[in-house]
Amino acid sequence: MNIRFLLAERIRSAMSDAGIPNDFSPHVAIAKKAGFGDYQANGAMSAAKAMKTNPRELAQSIVNNLDLAGIAEKVEIAGPGFINIHLANDWLADQLRACSPQASQKSEEPQTVVIDYSSPNLAKEMHVGHLRSTIIGDAIARILEFRGDKVIRQNHVGDWGTQFGMLIAELEAHLGEGEKPELALQDLEGFYQRAKAHFDADTEFANKARDYVVKLQAGDNNILRLWRQFKEISLKHSEDIYSALNVTLTADSVRGESAYNDDLAPVVKELTEKQLAVIDDGAKVVFLQELADKNGEPSPVIIQKKDGGYLYATSDLAAIRYRVNELKADRILYFIDARQSLHMQQVFTLARKADFVNDWTSLEHHAFGTMMGSDGKPFKTRSGGTVKLAELLVEAVERAAKVIKNNDDIGEQEAADIARKVGIGAVKYADLCKTRTNDYVFDWNSMLSFEGNTGPYLQYAYTRVKSIFRNAQIDMESFDAPLALHAEQEKALALKIMQFSEVLEQVGIEAYPHILCTYLYDLASLFMSFYEACPILKEGVAENTKNSRLSLSKAVAEFLQQGLDLLGIETMERM
Repeated sequence: MNIRFLLAERIRSAMSDAGIPNDFSPHVAIAKKAGFGDYQANGAMSAAKAMKTNPRELAQSIVNNLDLAGIAEKVEIAGPGFINIHLANDWLADQLRACSPQASQKSEEPQTVVIDYSSPNLAKEMHVGHLRSTIIGDAIARILEFRGDKVIRQNHVGDWGTQFGMLIAELEAHLGEGEKPELALQDLEGFYQRAKAHFDADTEFANKARDYVVKLQAGDNNILRLWRQFKEISLKHSEDIYSALNVTLTADSVRGESAYNDDLAPVVKELTEKQLAVIDDGAKVVFLQELADKNGEPSPVIIQKKDGGYLYATSDLAAIRYRVNELKADRILYFIDARQSLHMQQVFTLARKADFVNDWTSLEHHAFGTMMGSDGKPFKTRSGGTVKLAELLVEAVERAAKVIKNNDDIGEQEAADIARKVGIGAVKYADLCKTRTNDYVFDWNSMLSFEGNTGPYLQYAYTRVKSIFRNAQIDMESFDAPLALHAEQEKALALKIMQFSEVLEQVGIEAYPHILCTYLYDLASLFMSFYEACPILKEGVAENTKNSRLSLSKAVAEFLQQGLDLLGIETMERM
């Protein structure tokens, strides 16, 4: 049930009956101030301005035609024409009783959505620079899928290019000495550095590496076999990270740069035939006047170098063609950091100009900021090196194990599982709860805190509900009892729960996971206020009141768990 949608439909009908043209919106929103109702509609003011009439009188006309019998206990006009709606407690309780996270309102028109995220370079190990793309993209993929869209995950890995000639030549050398490929590539970073040093120091090796690039691009079977070995073992490194991070990317999600190799020449040919690409200093370039600088100079996009090589823009255009023509995408979402904003603008503009994209296909670059260290610079190791993502996640679990209080009832294996869920959840939530477009400071102490807007706080709120049911010796999953709302804390909590689908709708449109994080934090905080003000198992509490409050608590746990799951964060029965 989407209450805002229901109210908007009723008010839209009342506006029509009041003689207001249908192109004016009711503008229904959650009331921001206590005492101003639960929802507020301010469509009367914009309509009155256009119709040159008194907004308060027009609002009264809307209210006179508004049918909210049984839904609202009071509808009032405030200020210059705000319509404040106070929902009826009994109606709200009935809606909550009939609601579950899984039954939340789905998309009215499900779409096919392609999401491009993570995209590590297979020549190197994943580092903290890949974290944001991976977990933000995965959260949006989960949410859109939950709402009913067909989501196609695309891990556009870097598995092609000149460096692979060098890496394949190095791998061949190791295999020639009898070393197994999985052992040779156990440390990807070290392997890359050894290959680069070999390339710089040995002219014969460098020439062989360059020759291998040509053979790779020409489809030489032996070179392709070595390349596939390198790719397979490199992908295993990434898959281990995805498993540890609890993200939904799989081997089936991988479609790297190499997948578009056969379409690069056709892309260039088509852009040339359409007289979009011209030869400039031997290279083929498209000049985009649409993205001209302040001096009027068009933005150049090189699609083929002087030596015949292709660039990222070319493979990105080929990827768009595939996603539009083969995957039939309605939306294509890219989670790539803000430094690539101009590149994405160029690719999107050129794709539309070349008619590679349908008019109805949405191309969306959802940029994000940088993870910063306490010094205000991009997060690095103490020695100034790149932080490997695998090592960061191991440290997160180790730190979580130290901050979790020992409980004699919890065994060693369960304690390790709790530490894993808390540590990984803390890292993910600390990122997801920040506005995506902002930089943020990575801070172990704040992210592992059990106070404030953190992952551990939300996980603890869930376990608090589970402990209430354990203490009552009641199985939460099978518990079912009538629900009544009397105290203001009960109504506030019920209303927040019922706003779950509204939040998911907004996140699905805007691709900002922090909106869901804020909602879950507010829900957990309201539950804590409810728990303090409304005793549940205390002696003297009437049985029907106890059961009603248990029903409300169960709903909180279910929606908290579902919301955290959509963020890719696991819950536990106890902490």
